[in-house]
Amino acid sequence: MAADSEPESEVFEITDFTTASEWERFISKIEEVLNDWKLIGISSGKPLEKGIFTTGTWEEKSDEISFADFKFSVTHHYLVQEASDKDGKEELGEDALPLPMQDLLCMNNDFPPRAHCLVRWYGLREFVVIAPAANNDAVVSESKCNLLLSSISIALGNTGCQVPLFVQIHHKWRRMYVGECQGPGVRTDFEMVHLRKVPSQYTHLSGLLDIFKTKIGCPLTPLPPVSMAIRLTFVLQDWQQYFWPQQPPDIDALVGGEVGGLEFGKLPFGACEDPISELHLATTWPHLAEGIIVDNDVYSDLDPLQAPQWSVRVRKADNPQCLLGDFLTEFFKLCRRKESTDEILGRSAFDEEGKEAADISHALSKLTEPAPVPIPKLSVTNMVHSAKKKIRKHRGVDESPLNNDVLNTILLFLFPDAADKLADVFESRASTSAGNNPPPENEDYNLFSHFKSAPSDSLTYKLALCLCMINFYHGGVKGVAHLWQEFVLEMRYRWENNYLIPGLANGSPDLRCCLLHQKLQMLNCCIERKKARDEGKRGSMSDRSPGGASGDGARGGDHSGDNPEKEFGKSWESWSDSEEEFFECLSDTEDLKGNGQENGKKGAKESGNLKPEGRLHPHGKLMLLHPGEPLYVPITQEPAPMTEDLLEEQSEVLAKLGTSAEGAHLRARMQSACLLSDMESFKAANPGCCLEDFVRWYSPRDYIEEEVVDEKGNKVIRGELSARMKIPSNMWVEAWETAKPVPARRQKRLFDDTREAEKVLHYLAVQKPADLARHLLPCIIHAAVLKVKEEEALEDISSVKKIIKQIVSHSSKVLRFPSPEDKKLEEIIAQIMSVEAIIARARSLKAKFGVEKCENEEEKEDLQRFVNSLLEQPEVSVVGAGRGPAGSIIHKLFVNAQRVPAVPPLEEELRRSGSQEERRQGVQSEFPPPTGREVILRTSVPRPAPYSKALPQRMYSVLTREDFRLAGAFSADTTFF
Repeated sequence: MAADSEPESEVFEITDFTTASEWERFISKIEEVLNDWKLIGISSGKPLEKGIFTTGTWEEKSDEISFADFKFSVTHHYLVQEASDKDGKEELGEDALPLPMQDLLCMNNDFPPRAHCLVRWYGLREFVVIAPAANNDAVVSESKCNLLLSSISIALGNTGCQVPLFVQIHHKWRRMYVGECQGPGVRTDFEMVHLRKVPSQYTHLSGLLDIFKTKIGCPLTPLPPVSMAIRLTFVLQDWQQYFWPQQPPDIDALVGGEVGGLEFGKLPFGACEDPISELHLATTWPHLAEGIIVDNDVYSDLDPLQAPQWSVRVRKADNPQCLLGDFLTEFFKLCRRKESTDEILGRSAFDEEGKEAADISHALSKLTEPAPVPIPKLSVTNMVHSAKKKIRKHRGVDESPLNNDVLNTILLFLFPDAADKLADVFESRASTSAGNNPPPENEDYNLFSHFKSAPSDSLTYKLALCLCMINFYHGGVKGVAHLWQEFVLEMRYRWENNYLIPGLANGSPDLRCCLLHQKLQMLNCCIERKKARDEGKRGSMSDRSPGGASGDGARGGDHSGDNPEKEFGKSWESWSDSEEEFFECLSDTEDLKGNGQENGKKGAKESGNLKPEGRLHPHGKLMLLHPGEPLYVPITQEPAPMTEDLLEEQSEVLAKLGTSAEGAHLRARMQSACLLSDMESFKAANPGCCLEDFVRWYSPRDYIEEEVVDEKGNKVIRGELSARMKIPSNMWVEAWETAKPVPARRQKRLFDDTREAEKVLHYLAVQKPADLARHLLPCIIHAAVLKVKEEEALEDISSVKKIIKQIVSHSSKVLRFPSPEDKKLEEIIAQIMSVEAIIARARSLKAKFGVEKCENEEEKEDLQRFVNSLLEQPEVSVVGAGRGPAGSIIHKLFVNAQRVPAVPPLEEELRRSGSQEERRQGVQSEFPPPTGREVILRTSVPRPAPYSKALPQRMYSVLTREDFRLAGAFSADTTFF
C-alpha cells in the first residue's frame, strides 16, 4: 500500500499543460460579460422610428477586464426601447437577419445631431466597445489589433451574441474602431480608414462610389442600385454686417447727473461680444439613387439651394464676456482680500494732527462736554464736504481712488436728503421711503427674506450696487475702501447731528435681513431715541407719538401707539416723560436716591403719600384693588432693539450660566430687567398699588376671577393670582418687592442709545473690504436675480424660467446660513452667468434673423419659435428649406458674408484653382466651400458568391479640411465559406 501511495502523491506534482492561456482567459472574460448583460441569443426589436436617435434615451453599462496585466474597459451602449411583443418574435424565422444588419440599411436616422460616433457612422441602436482602460494606453501594433479582433470573433461565435462588438485601436483622439457582428450563417465586418491628407479622387461622389463598388466586389454583372444620402455642411463665421448691439455702459455719463438705470440703480446686463460664434447650415439630400445626380471633379449638381432638407445648428462662444457675470465675479474676488481699509488707503482717514479736533474714537468723552448753542439745521451736503476734507487731509485729491464728481454722485444717490436744505423736509419722506417700489406682497420684493439680503428700496441694497460698480470701474478695492470711509463718516455725522438715515424701515432691526442692514437699522433707532431726548431737553413741542409708550400686546389695545387717549390730561412733566428724558445730571441722581431711601423708610403704608409720576392715561376699565382709585397706564421704557449678533451673544451668556439653581435664578434676573422697569413705572404712576394690580394690567391671564357668594348671600367677584404667581421665590414677587416707585424718566435706560450707536459705528469703521463684500454679497446676488428676471420677461424663454427658479431655491438654502462656503457661492454665480449667456444668445439670434423687423405677424411667430428652438435643441430643421422664411434669411446671411473686399486677380485665380469646390457651378457666388461633406452609400448584394444570400453593405464617408474618414460595414454569407 505504501508503495502504491507514492506514485499517487507524485501525480499532483505533474504540470498540467492543458491550463488555459492568458488569451483564452481573456476570451472567457468577454463571454462572461456578455452573459452577465444578457446579450446572448437572437436580438429582436421594432424598426427604428424617425429621429429616435436624438429624442430617445441612450444608456450605457461598463465593466473592466484584463489581458494579462493590460486592462480594458467594456462598455455597452444601447438605445432604451419598449420591449417588443411576442408576435414579433414568432415571425422571426431562422433566416432573419440580425437586428444590427437591418439597421445598416435604415434611412430614418441618418446624420443624427447628437450621438456616439459609431451611431452616426453605422446607424446602430446597440453595440459593445472594448477599449484600453487607461487614457495613455493604446493598441497600435497590427499584431495586437488582429489578436483582439480574433478574440471578439471567437467570443461572438461561442456565445451566439448578435450585438456588434468593437475594439478601439490606435490613439483615442483618432476614434479608430474595428469590429464584427455575427448571425446565423452571416457576418458583418466593420472596417475603418482615417487619413490626414485626402486623396483627390475621394473628394467627390463618383470617386466614393468607385471605392465602395470595388470593396463590395459583387460578382453580379448588373450591379444592384446604390442608395445614397448626402449632407453638405456650410459654416458662417463672418457676422460683420450684423454688429453685436450690446455696448458697455457709458461710465462718463455717471458724472452727468444721470443717476439710476444702468449706472447706480441697477446692475448692467448683456454680453460685450457676440455670444454666437458660428452658424452651421447642413443641406441634406436624404434619398438619392445612383445616376440621378452628377458630382465629380469638374461638375456638381449639389446646389445647396436645391437641397430638400435644411437644418441649422449654432456654435456658442466659449465663456462670452458678459457684464453681469463680470460684475459678480469681480465683487466675489473682494471676499478673498485680506487688507484692512487703512492698509489699502494708507494713513487712517480719522487721524487729526496738531491742535485740531479730537479723534472720533473719543466721541464718548464729547458727550460730557456742554451742549453747543443751538444753530439752524445745516444741509447734509455741507457735512459731506467737511468729511471729505478730513479724509484728504493726509492724501492729495489726485491720489484719491474716487474723484469728486463720482463721489458726489454716489453720495447723492445713497442719501437723497443731502440735496434738501432743511432736514425736516426729509422727515416726511423717510416714512414713505418705499416710494414707487413694488408693494410688500410682491414676490420679487420679498425675495430679500429668502436671500437674507435687504429690501430692494433700502440703503443697504443701493450701497451694494454702488460698491459693485465702483469695484469694477473706479479703482477696484481702493475705490471700495474710499467709498466705505465716506459712508462711515456720513453715519457718524448723522448720529451726532440727529439726522435719520434714509432708506431704512422704522422700528427694530429686521432679523430677516443681512447683519449690515440690521446694524444700520440699530443706528437709526439710536438716532431716533437721541433726537427725541434732545428735543425734550430743549423743551420743544414735538408732534411725534410718545417714544416710551409700551406696545406690548399683553397690555391691551387701549394703550397702542396711535391711541389718542395718550394725550389725555398731559402736563408738561408728562410730555417730558413721553420723550424719554433720562436725567443723568447730579441733582437728578441725588433726587432719585433720596426717593429710594425715603421709600425704603416709609414702607408700604406711607406709599400713598407719594405724588403720582409718569402717568400716560387712565386705563378706563380697571380700578386699584385697595385704594379704589382709577388705574393709570404708566409711561414705560421700550425694550432694547437687538441685532442677530447681539441676540446670539446674549444667548451664549445665558447658556454659560448652566442648569444649576443658582444659574437659573441669575438667568431669570438678567431676563427680568424689562419687567422690573415696568413695575417701577407702574408703582410711580399708581401710588398704593399692589402686585395684583400690576398683574391685572400686565398679564391678565395670571389673575383669576371667580363668582362667590359672600356672607350676606350676594354674588361677588373675587380674584386671586394664578398658581405660578404663588410659587415660593417667584421672580415676579421678588421683582415687585425690589421695585421702587421710580418713573421711566428717572430709571436707568434699558437701551443705552449712546453706547449702542458707538458700538455700531466702531463695527462699521473696522470692517475690511472683504468683510463688507461678504455682508453685501447676498444683496448683489439678490439684485442679479431681479435683473435676470426682468430681462427674461422681455424674451420669454421657458428654459430660462426653470433655471431662475433653481437659482432662487439654491440661493435661499445657501445664503440663509452665516458664512456660506465659497464653492456654493461660485455655483450660484455660475448659474446666473449661464442664464445671462442664454438670454444674450437669444437676443443675438433675434437680431441676426430680424425677428423684431418682421412685419408679417405669422412669419414673426415662426421666426421666434425657430430662434427659441436653436437655443434649446442641438439641431433645428428649417421649414421649407431654402425657400422658407428662415431659409431665405440664412441664404442672405451667407450671400452677405461672401461679399468680401475684392481679391487681386492673381490671388483669386490661385485660390480658385486650389479649391475644387469653388469650381462647382452656382456654388461659388452664394455659398462658401462646404466645411464638411458626408456621404452614406447603401446597397444589398450577395457576397462572396453570386448564389450567396443578399446582405446589407454600407459605407460612410466624411471629408473635412483636415480629416478624411471611411467607415464601412461589409456583410458576407458564411454558410459555405
